Amino acid sequence: MKRYENLDGVSTTKTFADFRRWQKERRSKKKDLSYQVPHADPPQYPLLHTNHDRTLLSWVGHSTFVIQLNGITIVTDPVWATRMGTAKRLTKPGIAPNEMPEVDVVLISHGHYDHLHFPSIRQLKGTPHMFVPVGLGRLFRRKGYKQVTEFEWWETQSFHGVAFTFVPAQHWTRRTLWDMNTSHWGGWVMQAKEKPTIYFAGDSGYFRGFREIGERFAVDYALLPIGAYEPEWFMGPQHVTPEEAVQAFFDCQANYFVPMHYGAFRLADDTPKEALDRLLAEWERRGLEESRLKCLKLGEVLDCDIR
Repeated sequence: MKRYENLDGVSTTKTFADFRRWQKERRSKKKDLSYQVPHADPPQYPLLHTNHDRTLLSWVGHSTFVIQLNGITIVTDPVWATRMGTAKRLTKPGIAPNEMPEVDVVLISHGHYDHLHFPSIRQLKGTPHMFVPVGLGRLFRRKGYKQVTEFEWWETQSFHGVAFTFVPAQHWTRRTLWDMNTSHWGGWVMQAKEKPTIYFAGDSGYFRGFREIGERFAVDYALLPIGAYEPEWFMGPQHVTPEEAVQAFFDCQANYFVPMHYGAFRLADDTPKEALDRLLAEWERRGLEESRLKCLKLGEVLDCDIR
């Protein structure tokens, strides 16, 4: 069975000794988890049910977004789970499954459970087409999904006037003891004529691929991860720090930065507040315009056609 790799052969493999060292460190830390990412109040999701032509983006939580582009509804990495392993969800999703509009396309970045949760997919309304990394198609078909398209890195396919390109990330994947890296991982670039271009980065460490994405696409909105980076000696190859996320934003030459992959599950030792504080400090240190950073509330609806 084929095993997939990162650019330049970068490894994210850790030993059992590494894991034990991390867990020992973790037990010695005291963290304040009182901060919760706020919800939009009043709820803004009704806009998603009446929209036909605007480019709208709403953050459900973690790496799950609802994106309406060129008249279709797209969901990235659908996860409405109340816990991830032993980690209880820290905040309710910004939009409940029964409040969702019908979905046309599901984009999967990779097979980790916090990005691919089949019970959540089954709750989606409509009969969405599944766009997945190469190697994941067989799992979806075993689960009974027939509208499934696999993508290699840099492969582009069009759906209802939207071009979807699967782009590299630096990560890894596994769902069982035996399927380590038997499917790929990456991000997605969404393009439609005379509409903003949206880049959803999935899950990634810092790597040269961000620059190549910026050279190939005119990115308007970059949806980039900022959480699950501590301890950096353990998480570094597979998760960017908030400061590296800002550098990735520069590399991909985007106009706006939408942070994600924080606030829902405690997958590492950092807290949602720490991730946000470091992001905001780096943004200020670089003298960037506040209007270019879009820290969304859960369930907030951003009109991306307004520049």
